[in-house]
Amino acid sequence: MKRAIACLTIALFSVAMIFTPAVQAYSFVSTVPQSGGCPQPNSWNLSVSSPLDRQWSTSLPSLISPVILTVAAAGTSAQLDEIEQAISDSFSVWAGVTGTTFNAITFPGLEAPLARVTNANSCTNDAESNVDGLNTICFNQSSDAFTPGVLAFTRTFTANAPGASVGTSGPAAFAGQILDADTLLCNTGEVTFATPAALATSPGAYDLESLLTHELGHWMGLDHSAVIRAMMFPFAPPAGQFLGSRPTAQTPDGPLSDDDRTGIRVLYPDPNDTLNIGAIRGQILPANPFALAALPAPSMGSSVTGMVGAQVVALDADTGAIIAGVFSSGSCNASSPLTQFDGSYDLERLPVGHNYNLYAEPLVGIALPADFVVPGDLCSQDVTPSCTAPAANTNFNVRTLPAAP
Repeated sequence: MKRAIACLTIALFSVAMIFTPAVQAYSFVSTVPQSGGCPQPNSWNLSVSSPLDRQWSTSLPSLISPVILTVAAAGTSAQLDEIEQAISDSFSVWAGVTGTTFNAITFPGLEAPLARVTNANSCTNDAESNVDGLNTICFNQSSDAFTPGVLAFTRTFTANAPGASVGTSGPAAFAGQILDADTLLCNTGEVTFATPAALATSPGAYDLESLLTHELGHWMGLDHSAVIRAMMFPFAPPAGQFLGSRPTAQTPDGPLSDDDRTGIRVLYPDPNDTLNIGAIRGQILPANPFALAALPAPSMGSSVTGMVGAQVVALDADTGAIIAGVFSSGSCNASSPLTQFDGSYDLERLPVGHNYNLYAEPLVGIALPADFVVPGDLCSQDVTPSCTAPAANTNFNVRTLPAAP
């Protein structure tokens, strides 16, 4: 069997306006197995006892003005310690979510200290020729991906067949297993970053901790979120601001919103969790099914019978809090191992004992379909039968029906 890997690059953009909270959603990035069949969510294999081989490059941009502002003096070991603390705290944000196996207790690899490397080009380059199986954060590596507005991006490589490996990574146990993740921050000198300690006196800098926490969400396998307040929203908070609360020993996941937490719980569920085990599943269908007749079939064997790309959110009916959300897309099973775009959605890992209101809306807000991987990653041209995903459907209106008497 040929063993291969799939590459994905997701960028974080800057914006010049302040947003207010809105609906929240999470979604995953998936890989279609090389042997064909249903797409599998990308995730790490946390059954292994070895660490993630996390490292960061201590090579910093040497421009006239510092690109990374710190309280410690530039060029000192104290500055490196301050930056490394921001990286470690960003990892701790995700590891601090309850109800997951991605924490230092169930996955001891997270206790391993961050390694340091000195090569500026320690991350995967644009030619993808140095995929080393190591997971690196780089501050001084140039890339063609740094187009105007891009603050940072994460590139991940995943297996599309068991046994695939890259660099020092061990053979994959399953299709969709993440083998290599690298994050690059913009080094063009057009933007400045600041550690949490330095942000208060650096109003023109972007919060390094918020950016790293966002990018590490991609490390975990999360796609962007259509939520303005969510950590995985595709646009960074404005310069001088940060998302959520700063992590503390008591609330290490403080910067995250509920849909961020729900997303990481779905990817890495704790089998001992008895609280977050609820689910809501269904389909988003047009009131007039003939409205879909004009849409081209995505491929032989697939069909478009539902609303693809609608944002579906679950709100706590008693508190109004947004608990989780997803995008409607398609279904797939062993008897029909090709995605059927029937508008299916699946909200999982919801707290039980709550009453929920469910809402659906087109993806026509600040974040648009082009900012997300879904539903494009639900298909592949490299397998037989091949599949081409339809575009997200944003051409519909939502009506709220009156309550039944």
